Amino acid sequence: MAKSEADKIMELMQSDPQGALDMLDRMDAEESLVDFIRQSWHVLEPPSRKYIHNWHIDAIADHLTAITNDEINRLIINVPPGAMKSLTVSALWPAWEWGPRKMPGQRYVRFSYANHLSERDNVKTQYIINSPYYQKNWGDVFRPDKKNWGRTKFSNDKTGFSFATGVTGVGTGERGDRLILDDVHNVSDAESDAIRNATVRWFDETLQTRVNDPDKSAIVVIMQRVHVKDVSGHILAKELGYEHLCLPMEFDSSRTCYTFVGKGGIRSDTPVRQDPRTEEKELMWPERFSRDYLKDLYKGMTQYAVSGQMQQLPVPREGGMLKYADFKIVKAAPAGGSEVRGWDLAASETSRADFTASVKMRRVDGKIYILYADRFRAGPDKVRRRMLNTASQDGKACKISFPQDPGQAGKAQAQSLSSNLMGYDVHSSTESGSKLIRIEPFAAQLEAGNVYLVEGEWNESYLQEMCNFPSNDFDDQVDATSRAFARLCQLRTDNVVIFPISLKNPIGVNPNG
Repeated sequence: MAKSEADKIMELMQSDPQGALDMLDRMDAEESLVDFIRQSWHVLEPPSRKYIHNWHIDAIADHLTAITNDEINRLIINVPPGAMKSLTVSALWPAWEWGPRKMPGQRYVRFSYANHLSERDNVKTQYIINSPYYQKNWGDVFRPDKKNWGRTKFSNDKTGFSFATGVTGVGTGERGDRLILDDVHNVSDAESDAIRNATVRWFDETLQTRVNDPDKSAIVVIMQRVHVKDVSGHILAKELGYEHLCLPMEFDSSRTCYTFVGKGGIRSDTPVRQDPRTEEKELMWPERFSRDYLKDLYKGMTQYAVSGQMQQLPVPREGGMLKYADFKIVKAAPAGGSEVRGWDLAASETSRADFTASVKMRRVDGKIYILYADRFRAGPDKVRRRMLNTASQDGKACKISFPQDPGQAGKAQAQSLSSNLMGYDVHSSTESGSKLIRIEPFAAQLEAGNVYLVEGEWNESYLQEMCNFPSNDFDDQVDATSRAFARLCQLRTDNVVIFPISLKNPIGVNPNG
């Protein structure tokens, strides 16, 4: 707080206590999106509906603040319906940036699967801006352009505007600093391949060109999951660089949410846990959605709908080959046993190419522990360097297995990679049988309850791919898993000391060097 402001507040406390409190409220709202939400609540809701705060609102606000502060510019928010996602992101956040954050030049283009939904939130933003509360505190920051102040589009005298349209609406000609995609899929249409694919194609081919500045303008996708291949799934599968805030209604430790956004919207160098819950099936917002309420709600929903819309876990209706419930989460793996890192190789950095993937696996007393999984896109030289660096981190006790393409070229590549990894226990072989056949032995152990997953920020990406197989677009981690497991089955259990894998030691290296 600047000294002049402190002095003014002290003076007001003597002459006008309420004025001093109002000034403190204004300063809080300018600093914090959550405080602005609290203070603006009465503008949009009747007195009978009290504001009920919850930790997930803090998480959403932190990520939006990170965009405001130019810390990130790509964000997916997957939360259940009724979690204030549209109110916070589409209605309140733009009003906060224009007034309290003194950013009236920002331009917003809002999209939904239907025009009236994006227009609804456009109107809510106008309600806030026109309210006595807002005008009293920030009426001097900008003035509404009365000639351009309608339901679909409204502007201010500082060149800022907000435009609302549908996915296929006329808004495709508008450009914005903030593109907000709020429920771009209609739940009832998501099962239609034609409609869903058209929306994904619109995202790829049209939306990407509507930002004002490719490097700074932000795209925010907020939605409940409705299908494996919805827009969120598409972004995640292709790893397009979005922060992913995913908060299911009931806590699932195997999918604990991590992002690189910390408190107050500050970008972190290490993953930050966003979900404070620790108990399985612990509710996200019990003050609003109690266990009894959800029990009644679920009676009218299919399990598929509950999984996607409430848990943000869309699985194929026909069921995946590998079940989420069968993966058991542990904090750390026991030492000892045999250890293998299996690789699935690709050699391209393009956004549509397959990934190079690796899965590190350990067998101890007949139990299989998935220690770490990773996937990335890189050219041949970067792949070679990555394999060598990973081997160095894993240590020589960890065996290495990678596929060998058939033919002479494949043999030459295998020899080159093996030479690059000289000093390590390296194995290569050609793949035999289909992907489904190769993963079957691992799937049998999973179903038998013998597979454990060490907790880490990589869990969500790994499980999404594994449990949507064979319906997903990418299966590189599936192939790396089947290869690691196959090699592990060929090895006897060695009496070697391998340091425990944990969230703090994801590679399993000697903590003492």
